Amino acid sequence: MSEELQQQLRSQLWTVANNLRGNMSASDFMYFTLGFIFYKYLSEKIEMYADDILSEDGVTFKQAWASDDAELKADIKDECLSNLGYFLEPEFLFSSIIEAVDRKENILPQLERSLKKIEDSTVGQDSNEDFGGLFSDIDLASPKLGKSADDKNTLISNVLVALNGIDFGLNEASDIDILGDAYEYMIGQFAAGAGKKAGEFYTPQEVSQILAEIVTTGKTRLRDVYDPTCGSGSLLLRTARNGNADTIYGQEKNPTTFNLARMNMLLHGVKYKDFTIENGDTLEADAFPDREFDAVVANPPFSAQWSAAEKFNSDDRFSKAGALAPKSKADYAFILHMIHHLNDGGTLACVAPHGVLFRGNAEGKIRRYLIENKNYIDAIIGLPPNIFYGTGIPTCIIVAKKCRKEDDSILFIDASREFEKVKTQNKLRPEHIQKIVDTYRNRTEIEKYSHLASLQEIAENDYNLNIPRYVDTFEEEEPIDIKAVMAEIKELEAKRSELDSEIEVYLRELGIIEND
Repeated sequence: MSEELQQQLRSQLWTVANNLRGNMSASDFMYFTLGFIFYKYLSEKIEMYADDILSEDGVTFKQAWASDDAELKADIKDECLSNLGYFLEPEFLFSSIIEAVDRKENILPQLERSLKKIEDSTVGQDSNEDFGGLFSDIDLASPKLGKSADDKNTLISNVLVALNGIDFGLNEASDIDILGDAYEYMIGQFAAGAGKKAGEFYTPQEVSQILAEIVTTGKTRLRDVYDPTCGSGSLLLRTARNGNADTIYGQEKNPTTFNLARMNMLLHGVKYKDFTIENGDTLEADAFPDREFDAVVANPPFSAQWSAAEKFNSDDRFSKAGALAPKSKADYAFILHMIHHLNDGGTLACVAPHGVLFRGNAEGKIRRYLIENKNYIDAIIGLPPNIFYGTGIPTCIIVAKKCRKEDDSILFIDASREFEKVKTQNKLRPEHIQKIVDTYRNRTEIEKYSHLASLQEIAENDYNLNIPRYVDTFEEEEPIDIKAVMAEIKELEAKRSELDSEIEVYLRELGIIEND
């Protein structure tokens, strides 16, 4: 599929969503639309797969299922469960629902059964954790879909018919990520209109690219990649693709966003056996307590609250730092958690608010521990303000490694002034991203942009990592020529006096003012 057709698919999907959501908010309608896209994808994929394995028998999936050959049906089901991870009988396919719409039927009961059939088919299978509860957020009885049953049926029917008119291009095997990319585009578009909550489930693509490029520096293949606050999974997918990762691991607290992340994985062609996304609070209930990873990436919620309970003083993730992150600001709890899960040869890159660079008390102690005791901090990258949905605060990227040399310096990059303003959002363009990545990889010092600070220099600044302490971006103003300014003022005064005289002549001619 060409780039033009890919853009067309994105545009079509977004137009469908935008035109049909009516008075429903973007965030409310998002899960319905994305869920139905995913349902269509699973339906088309299993029908295409079953037709392919039955091609030698000269029958289609629907024809085989209409036969009395129980053994053939069992073989088809086993094959699909083994390779796709789920199964769906022909009567519950998306195309069958469309046929019911054409017959002017109430499709909601059949659609509800269809979505449940997908989940139920995985019970007892290896894929159960990845498919179970995937459609739990699609409430077809929701009053948000309409006041009456007929209103709900009409809206959902219109959505499905509109989606049916879009070719996902699944027959083009070489472009397996095309639909996934369009789906991710949809998530981004919904995030743009979802206000403050958007940052909880989506990391802008340009930031994801920077993080992915950093953690894959010097590596041709990652064994695994991990995101403890994975949201919709876009950052994980980008990093896995960049690093040719074998397996993907993530955890997400919000159940709805957790479902979105699993859908996103499958739509990008990641096999259910190659990813593990868990639902739960990363800090309070770590889903991967004994694992270390080649790459750790994250965009945790900024300065979130957490319990900071006494039990964490004996938790291996936090106990050695000598202090717990404060209850009102969990930033360092997330950072310590991520470092705990990083293997000796791995790289961590995460987004954080600037406060983590200079705030004192417990956070100051943790920061000093990470630098003085462990020498884990590899780079600090300042990003422009207003590049995340829902917040305009400036942010930074913290890069950490466990096996740095004793005298390794910390690289500071101030990329906060290089961006393009697009409407109300600031955007990083490819040249901005490339400059950040190249500067990090080459550890280059650029005047007013980057600086390599020795650990001694850091110590002299009392372990304060605030970027302006290390990257001087001050621009001297040109000296003012007072004599030239005074001469210009006199010239302007003379011109004004001349203009006043001309205006007075016109006013006298018009009789507005009397002649002396």
